[in-house]
Amino acid sequence: MKLSTLKSDFILLVVATIWGMAFVAQRVGMDHVGPFTFNAVRFTIGTICLLPLALVSKTKPYMSNSITQLAKSGTIAGFFLFCGISLQQMGLVYTTAGKAGFITGLYVVMVPIMGLFIKQEKTSLGTWIGALLATLGMYFLSVNKGVKINIGDILVLFSTVCFAVHLIIIGRISSLFNTAKLSLVQCVVCMVLSFCFAFSLESFILEDILKAAIPLLYGGMFAVGIAYSLQIYGQKNAPPAHAAIIFSLESVIAALGGWIILSEIMSKRAILGCAMMLSGMLISQVYTLHSRRKQRQAE
Repeated sequence: MKLSTLKSDFILLVVATIWGMAFVAQRVGMDHVGPFTFNAVRFTIGTICLLPLALVSKTKPYMSNSITQLAKSGTIAGFFLFCGISLQQMGLVYTTAGKAGFITGLYVVMVPIMGLFIKQEKTSLGTWIGALLATLGMYFLSVNKGVKINIGDILVLFSTVCFAVHLIIIGRISSLFNTAKLSLVQCVVCMVLSFCFAFSLESFILEDILKAAIPLLYGGMFAVGIAYSLQIYGQKNAPPAHAAIIFSLESVIAALGGWIILSEIMSKRAILGCAMMLSGMLISQVYTLHSRRKQRQAE
């Protein structure tokens, strides 16, 4: 393995760690502000962090320079991202950071399955095995013995569907536009929509926002601004297989962060569910990427 690849893998591991710990920051932030207020301020900070990157980033010759097309595509992607982060944030009011992290990680399995229905790509046997394990794992993680489902887990599950749709959209349009500029448009859309809902449904109080300053700074500066920049840099030399597997560790880090920082304790049943979900995510990615490698070698 090349030194540049090892360096990129390490950078992506840092990104996964930042995103995993972001669940803890989001959970703590809910003690002071509403979910829409949290996201509005977080994406405002993220926009400020991304703006310099977008300004200095050069658009490659094969990419579109049309501001109208960039705005349209970025708005569509930003809408689904807004739905995802809003449902996730509301779900965190009722569930733990660890459980939210694992349920969100299901997008790793959902994306290829959705790709089957829109005829984007064939779904491999490994994906179906991974989906089955992940579904069973989510049952053990989220459904109590009395067959009671936590409303927070349901909201996070719906957010995961939105994230999966968002990833499919990005997969189709990312090569058409400058990555930094497209991400900035998404961020602005999330910021504007979050402010609209925050002013309409929540009490937008400066004193409460200041109480949540640390989680907000982490969520905006690190999870949106710094992590995004590191992701761009890291994926330049990291093989797709490495990136996919490393990012799936985000859910594990979220669970560890919830346990260490928030003293969230999982039952044996929940731990079993987490193990099954993680296994499903990894099997789905490793099997699919291995099949693609064999197909390329055959060609």
